[in-house]
Amino acid sequence: MARESTTEKGGAGVEGISLLLCENPLPPLEEAVVAARAELPRSNHYTEAYSAPLRERIADHVGVSTAHVHVNAGSELILRQLFDRFGGQVHLLTPTYPLFPELADSYTETRLDPDEDFRFDLRDLDLPEETTLAVIVNPNNPNGSGIEMDALPALLEQHPKTRFLVDEAFVDFVDDPVADRVPDYDNLLVTRTLSKAHSLAGFRVGYAILPAPITADLNASNDAYPLARPSQAAALATLEHEAKIRERIGRLRSWTDQLAAELRSLGVTTFPTETYFFLADVSPHDASAVAASLRERGIHVRPLDDDRLGPGYLRLTTARPADNERVVDAFREIL
Repeated sequence: MARESTTEKGGAGVEGISLLLCENPLPPLEEAVVAARAELPRSNHYTEAYSAPLRERIADHVGVSTAHVHVNAGSELILRQLFDRFGGQVHLLTPTYPLFPELADSYTETRLDPDEDFRFDLRDLDLPEETTLAVIVNPNNPNGSGIEMDALPALLEQHPKTRFLVDEAFVDFVDDPVADRVPDYDNLLVTRTLSKAHSLAGFRVGYAILPAPITADLNASNDAYPLARPSQAAALATLEHEAKIRERIGRLRSWTDQLAAELRSLGVTTFPTETYFFLADVSPHDASAVAASLRERGIHVRPLDDDRLGPGYLRLTTARPADNERVVDAFREIL
């Protein structure tokens, strides 16, 4: 189960325009940079144990007690530990974040249909009886569409022995978070990150909202000082400026919509998204060949590599407008 995932790695060595890793093209807020810089001279000191100030700020932000908040150096570490504990028999909505199939000891799946724009009604979820961990990504990666979560409470009650992991990495782009419901259910786990909407990928700040016993277990099993002082300071500063994050989300969506529209004008099929990334189908061209041609032009994208969907699918993340123009010009030349 502990195979090393490389499908979403390698940002530091990529030159040119990278649309590979779902990275936010906007830099951290200036307030975050200032706060991180101020902590550098104090980096000879540890943070508070278990990042207590950040856990308190997150608890207030989500609307839960600190007993439900676990912080770690990126959400992937948390996901790995949750799969280690509960991932004996996993159920996925696919296509999904490629780390999840790698982490699962064994998994079943519900396929999302491109003819339905990869949208899914949770009321139609049919879980195998032996499922130990059901994973819901909202909004889903790699397509970016949200999932309405109204049916989740019924699923939690219907399957009390199954833990439901809701990965809310991009939840700031939709209006249906469920992290605040964790205290009401023993089988609901929610993971989040500040890498996406908050532009802190390089600071490595992830957190989870979990039933209190699981939070206590993770805290006891991890480094008591998971974050560097600059990372914690940047996270705290960023969470104080949610209005600025909301404004940036509006810009990201606008850039994404424009990029998708220009690709459609070239004959590319694009699928609806609520985030700053989306799926595109370049059929009858082969996505791997298109990606190779883009790479020759200094533009890096990720083919989906899903045999059941066909060879034309790739995921695109928006860049800033000037870079998006270069992307569209390159597609025009290639297609």
